[in-house]
Amino acid sequence: MLDTARRYELEQEIARFLFREAWLLDEWRLHEWVALFTDEARYRMPVRELVQGSDTGVPADGEFAVRIFDDDKAFLEMRARRLDTGLAHAEQPRSRTRHLITNVWLDDSSTVDQVVAHSNFIVYQANRDRAEDFYVGRREDRLRKIDGEWKIARRTIVLDQTVLPRTLTLLF
Repeated sequence: MLDTARRYELEQEIARFLFREAWLLDEWRLHEWVALFTDEARYRMPVRELVQGSDTGVPADGEFAVRIFDDDKAFLEMRARRLDTGLAHAEQPRSRTRHLITNVWLDDSSTVDQVVAHSNFIVYQANRDRAEDFYVGRREDRLRKIDGEWKIARRTIVLDQTVLPRTLTLLF
């Protein structure tokens, strides 16, 4: 269990890490972004299920039967390489994005070397040929310190909206 002062310092450190990660995506520095993940990382976005009697759409056990994506680091690397080629038609011309990360807080299970960080986000995406899109939701990140650097071991993204555009690239 972290004492109050160390918890506050660690929350600030994690928030800075997440803000830098968002900057890397906005600057289209995708390979540096992928390097922030552990080798065994999972990056997933479940389908939000609207169930009678539940306003969260999240099953009680936190697991999701259906995912929009459930990628590992190798797949993230492949997606970044594909976007480098200019052959990803959904990103020609490349989208402009702005990631806003807020309300970062750490789960009580967090330690100085492993944290569960919760945050909210808004992602703005604009492309010259398409309408502008906003994505709003929350994330749960499991981060691990490896060789003195924070790495993302698992990310789960839950969008607030249930209707999505046809194409999602590396937005979150």
